[in-house]
Amino acid sequence: MKLFSRRNFIKTTGIAGTTSFLLPASVFDNDKITSREREKSLCFLFQGDSITDGKRGRNNDPNHIMGHGYAFSIASRVGADFPQAGFTFYNRGVSGNTVPDLQKRWQNDTIDLKPDVLSLLVGINDVGDIINKHPEARDLAEFEKGYRQLLNSAQTANPDIVLVLGIPFVFPVGAREKNWQLWDEETKNRATIVKKLAKEFNAILVDFNEVFEKAQQSAPINYWIWDGIHPTVFGHELMAREWLKQTARKIKCLKKYT
Repeated sequence: MKLFSRRNFIKTTGIAGTTSFLLPASVFDNDKITSREREKSLCFLFQGDSITDGKRGRNNDPNHIMGHGYAFSIASRVGADFPQAGFTFYNRGVSGNTVPDLQKRWQNDTIDLKPDVLSLLVGINDVGDIINKHPEARDLAEFEKGYRQLLNSAQTANPDIVLVLGIPFVFPVGAREKNWQLWDEETKNRATIVKKLAKEFNAILVDFNEVFEKAQQSAPINYWIWDGIHPTVFGHELMAREWLKQTARKIKCLKKYT
C-alpha cells in the first residue's frame, strides 16, 4: 500500500519556489539524471530483513504499514515535513530474509514498485546461516554475487535510481555473546563487501555499525540494541537520523537533515 499517493506536483504546489522538490537535477546531485518527468514525486522503498520489517502490517492499515523501526521514523519525518511533495513510502522488509531470499521476491517487492530511492539493509541473517550451519548458507563470494545481482537488477530497471546501502552490524549482547568472534568476523566481512558495492554502484553508504559504536559513549550497547542485532526504539532513532543525514547529501530536498 502507498502511504502517500503520487500527485501532480505542479498542480499541487502552483509556485516556483517548490522547485527544490522537482526532478531531475534540482533534486539529485547527479548530472546524469536528465530525463525524468518534472512532475513525478519520489518513491522511497525500504528493503531488508527484520530490522527493516519492524513488524510492519501486511494489510491496508496505514497506521502500521511502515512497521515500528527506522523506516517508519524516516517516512513519518519526511512525510510530515514535506506534505506538498507527494512522496510515496514502502516498507518491504521481511523478517529472517537473506540475500537469496531477497532475490526470490525482488521482482514483485522491488522492481515492480518502481522506486526512485531504494534503501537496502541485509546480511545479518546470511551470517546467522553460516554460524548455524544452515544447509542453504552461502559463502562470501556467493553473498557478493547475489547482492550485486540485486543492485544490477534495480539499476537496470531504473538507471537513475538512488541506492542507499546500510552496513550490517552485530554486537556482543544476549545470544550473540556465544560464538561472538565468528559473528563479528562474518559480519565485518559482509560489511566490507557492502562498502565495495557502494563504491561500484555509486550508492549512498550508511554505516550503522559506526553509529552504534559512537553511541556507546552515551549509554551501554544494550540500551541501543537489545539482543545484539535488533535495535531498541532509541537505536532505531539513531539509524533514522544517520540515514537522513547521509541520504541528504545526494537528495537536495532533504538537505535540512544534514
